[in-house]
Parts: sequence; structure tokens; C-alpha cells
Amino acid sequence: MTDHTTTAPHGYQLVLPPEWVRIPMRAGTDEAIRAIVDDAFATLPADAPRDRIGPYRRELERRLKDAVKEAGKAEALDLYLPLERMHGIAVPASIVVSEMKFPDEVAVDPTAVSRRLLEAPGREGETTAAEIDGVRAVRTERTVAADAPGGGELASRRVEYVVPVPGDPGRWLGVVFSTLGAGDPDDELADLFVELFDAMMSTFRWSRA
Repeated sequence: MTDHTTTAPHGYQLVLPPEWVRIPMRAGTDEAIRAIVDDAFATLPADAPRDRIGPYRRELERRLKDAVKEAGKAEALDLYLPLERMHGIAVPASIVVSEMKFPDEVAVDPTAVSRRLLEAPGREGETTAAEIDGVRAVRTERTVAADAPGGGELASRRVEYVVPVPGDPGRWLGVVFSTLGAGDPDDELADLFVELFDAMMSTFRWSRA
């Protein structure tokens, strides 16, 4: 019998709600974008006017590529996005999964890293302990202020899970959810998205097979 406490996983699985998509960031990114766009327009009738479809298709592709470019700044492993629209507006939310490194010797001790994250005086937001697939993790929720006038960053609600990779000392995953809500990161829509993200994280499982 395999000892899952000492065998390092080769990946992870996350159950997605309808209309959410995964874009791998290390390989196959362009192919994934093309497949997502093709699937999004596959159900249109054959006689649908191409001159009207074209702009929507290009807009979806542009939005996906912009999100990929932004996620690339965090050296992401995967990017998750919702494709559904509300009142004709793209839902402003994303999930970025990245590898994390802790440079000092404490990185090999998940308990010590968790304690450091929980107790760090400079760590903004509400930080609590969590459990992800039987592994102790740290969850932080905060509201990030907008940039100064003229800046490109809008205020957002963010929830981050930091979880050690079991059986592989020093490797951690950061799973960061971000939403603008309906224009206010502390509104009811943002609250609903945070609940959805926490529900998604409850389905997180390490892959070893």
C-alpha cells in the first residue's frame, strides 16, 4: 500500500463549477485558449452571421490572453477563469495557482512555515489555519486597495491558500482567488464568489496515480 504521507504527488485536481475553464501556463497555453474559444462558439447555429460572431470571438480570445499575461507575472502553473456573463458583462474573477519557495531552512517544516504565515505582523488581512486534502494550510482573505488615480489596478477581494506539497519538503503551492465583485470588492457578489472559491478548494485533491 502506498504511503500518501510520504509520497510526493505529481499534480493536483480541482473540481470546477460549470462555465469555469483551466488554462495551463507552463505548456499548451495557446492550444488551451483556442480550444476554449472553439467550445464557446461551437453551439451556435450554422447559419449564424459570421460578421457578428467574429468580434465576440476576438474579444473572448483577447480577454483570455490578457488574463494569461497577467498570471504570467506570478509564474503561474495554472489559471482558472469563469466564462459566463452577468448582464452582458464578463464575470470579474480568477484563480491563479503558483509554486512558492521559502528560501530559508524553515521551508522544510510545514508547521513552522504555517506558524510564520499566521503570526507574520506584516501579513495583511484575516489569516486562519485550514486543511486541504489532509494537509495543514494557511488561508488569508483581504481587500486590496485600488492604485492611485491613473493606475491600472482596481480594488479587489483576494483569498489565498498556501499549502505544502506533501512528501516534497520546501515546495508549496499558492492558490490565489481574486474578484472585483460588482464594482465593490466588499459587495454581496464578492461574498458569493468567495464562498464559491472556498467550496472549490474543499474539492482540492493531490494526484499520485
